[in-house]
Amino acid sequence: MAEFRLPPNSRIRKGKHFGAASGSNKVRRFAVYRYDPDSGENPRVDTYEVDMHSCGPMVLDALIKIKNEIDPTLTFRRSCREGICGSCAMNIDGGNTLACTRAIEDVRGDVKIYPLPHMPVVKDLVPDLTNFYAQYASIKPWLQTRTPPPPDRERLQSKDDQELINDPAACILCACCSTSCPSYWWNSDRYLGPAALLAAYRWLVDSRDEATGERLDQLEDPFRLYRCHTIMNCTQTCPKDLNPAQAIAETKKMLAERRY
Repeated sequence: MAEFRLPPNSRIRKGKHFGAASGSNKVRRFAVYRYDPDSGENPRVDTYEVDMHSCGPMVLDALIKIKNEIDPTLTFRRSCREGICGSCAMNIDGGNTLACTRAIEDVRGDVKIYPLPHMPVVKDLVPDLTNFYAQYASIKPWLQTRTPPPPDRERLQSKDDQELINDPAACILCACCSTSCPSYWWNSDRYLGPAALLAAYRWLVDSRDEATGERLDQLEDPFRLYRCHTIMNCTQTCPKDLNPAQAIAETKKMLAERRY
């Protein structure tokens, strides 16, 4: 009988427990993934009891309180605290989202916090996004033109044309979508993933861009685009309510129409 087990150095062990101060009567427990590759130790899950009377409503508020008042060794990324920068993307209660926009009261029981799945971990809740950003750069996310710009104004487009790029241009590169995609988990070395493909689509439908053919040539590959099997995890998990799966489907349609 086949048996599948994690390698011994990948098994998560029970970590430390930090209890709430005496007298706290509104306590929530947070189970947080901890890992320091330099220590040589296995990952662990530490638990923290937080008094919600002196804590903000979002998961990020609790993480900041834990780091400031309970355990300064906890490591995570954050910046804007308003769902704009994407820095605090992590796996909360089993789903990828932004810690700054996920309300604690929406989570039942212990709040379980892990780094984005299937990514190398730099430390604790910080994933290594080197490959993710390299894939984004590979789609050349800038306007490419051949004709000279107008001498007295910027390149214009109609309101209808501008609306085509509104949603895909709203991507904040948090990586929630790509790290929720099974196709990306197993083929992240060759499959671009939902975030990069959404960005590629943004330029494909930009009426000012003049490199549509070259962009489609770059995407027409069994792995770079066609590893998408429309599982829809990317659309379901996007914290900005975007639809990477639709963008990928439209890109496939553009390639099919170009052949005939």
